[in-house]
Amino acid sequence: MNSIEELEKNYRKYKWFYTASGKLVVGGKSADQNDTLLSIVKRSKNEHIIMHTAEPGSPFTVILADVKKVTRSDLEECAVFTGCFSRTWKAGKKKTIISIFQSSQIYKNRSMSTGTWGVSEKADKISVSLELVLTKQKGSLRAVPEKSVKNKKDILLKIVPGNIDKSEMLPKLQVELSDSYNQDELLSALPAGGLRIVK
Repeated sequence: MNSIEELEKNYRKYKWFYTASGKLVVGGKSADQNDTLLSIVKRSKNEHIIMHTAEPGSPFTVILADVKKVTRSDLEECAVFTGCFSRTWKAGKKKTIISIFQSSQIYKNRSMSTGTWGVSEKADKISVSLELVLTKQKGSLRAVPEKSVKNKKDILLKIVPGNIDKSEMLPKLQVELSDSYNQDELLSALPAGGLRIVK
């Protein structure tokens, strides 16, 4: 994958969701994917917004849209998604700080390990609560920020970090969800670590 266009076509290979306004957000599933993603974005002539938790152990996420068209809500939704799919969810924290920067601000030199990038200017910071809802986007089960679901009837379940690992929660999740999702679909939609269903 070498271009933004290819990335937009193959977004399902990454962590992904759509914001309420229809912007596609993609994030790396591994250090290698983080590198590939940022390399593609860096090569693009257009500026993009990138996010990462202020602490290590997070996907880099990118809003695949013209920065001039990105709304405050898009930023908040992407920030929540970034935080929830980072190590802070696994650590059971309720909140985390997200760094927001633009693609022109990032750089990589040879001494940097896989998945590590530098930022040349001070990044903006935003504090987010770690909570997600399960819904369907583009025919797939996704765990997304609640703000991203325009019609509240489309929310299947709300989840927050918890003590029971997601693999142990599968039977309960399958009971709670009216559609029958297989284990792979559920596991790939959820953040790593434990979770709790919020009623």
